[in-house]
Amino acid sequence: MPQTCVGSSEDLLHELAAWVRMETPSTDATAVNRLMDVAEAELARAGAALERVPGSGGFGDTLIARTEGEGKPILVAGHLDTVWSHGTLDSMPFHIDGDKAHGPGIYDMKAGSFLAFHAVRAILRQGVPTRRPIVLMLTPDEEVGSPSSRWIIEREAAQAAFALIPEPAGQGGACVTARKGVGRFVLRVEGRGAHAGTSFENGASAVVELSHQILAIHAMVDLEAGITLNAAPVWGGSRPNVVSPDAGCEIDLRVNTPREGEAMEQRLRALTARTAGCRVVVEGGMNRPPYTENPGIRALYKHAKGVADSVGIRLPHQSRGGGSDGNFTAALGVPTLDGLGCPGSGAHVKREHILWRELAPRAAFMAGLLETLG
Repeated sequence: MPQTCVGSSEDLLHELAAWVRMETPSTDATAVNRLMDVAEAELARAGAALERVPGSGGFGDTLIARTEGEGKPILVAGHLDTVWSHGTLDSMPFHIDGDKAHGPGIYDMKAGSFLAFHAVRAILRQGVPTRRPIVLMLTPDEEVGSPSSRWIIEREAAQAAFALIPEPAGQGGACVTARKGVGRFVLRVEGRGAHAGTSFENGASAVVELSHQILAIHAMVDLEAGITLNAAPVWGGSRPNVVSPDAGCEIDLRVNTPREGEAMEQRLRALTARTAGCRVVVEGGMNRPPYTENPGIRALYKHAKGVADSVGIRLPHQSRGGGSDGNFTAALGVPTLDGLGCPGSGAHVKREHILWRELAPRAAFMAGLLETLG
């Protein structure tokens, strides 16, 4: 059992509710920073050494809180941004329904980030000794690929002994020991516009060409190899009486290995037009490297399972198709354990919820990890 007293699930839910009621869409730096201010003030009062890296590219700041200690630290990396736009609380308010607590971003991943924040704050307040110093990082832009915070995550991970990622726990409370790599691309078709009634034959429809390209992209899916591609959103055309001069789509790519990522990137960039008069351009690349299970990760999981057993929670493990900031830390060779947040369901959809009675056991589990990893 950890030495840190984490309090009751009821108390944790009360504070977490205030976080959920602060809407923090990735694209609104001011909104994200308001919640960052709350976390910063609490950690400052607890005695953490703080660094706040100003945001860039239109995103919010990154907050880093450090505890004292010798040796390489434990990095805990969570994010405060969500996929939900302002006004979502009007139709999807925070509310409790039995064992479930609902609200935008509560599962992915305000509950997990709050648990990490709370565990570090409690350790500091209570003066609980840890075998290694702790670095808690709260970032503003994970939901859009961490474009402004990736370099900070990698800077801190390069100096860390372990990385803990409090993304949502999976079914049955599962943590994550591997994730697919993620690629993001934009495909644009340049066609030739024309009047659809009087000079149809002079046009080259970018929309027709895009249809060919989407079918070609879908044909690259290899479920047995774990390679998936999805074309969305899709755009093109202006009016029904105009042969479209332009069209396009975004492409999401998921792969299990760096080699597959390189091969698929080459295939996508090699796409060419099948419609006379059209031209295809593909931009983008791998956004998150694959996070591959290895002996260091297996040893970290074994230790974590022992801590979980001591606080009475199950901790199966799984590989996930979705990416996280754990992809960055694992790719640097840092033993990384992900999915350490709160059980629940419904990430990115209106039924999003956590099983709120798990908050205290999960906080105790996080505190136990931070106390005992050495």
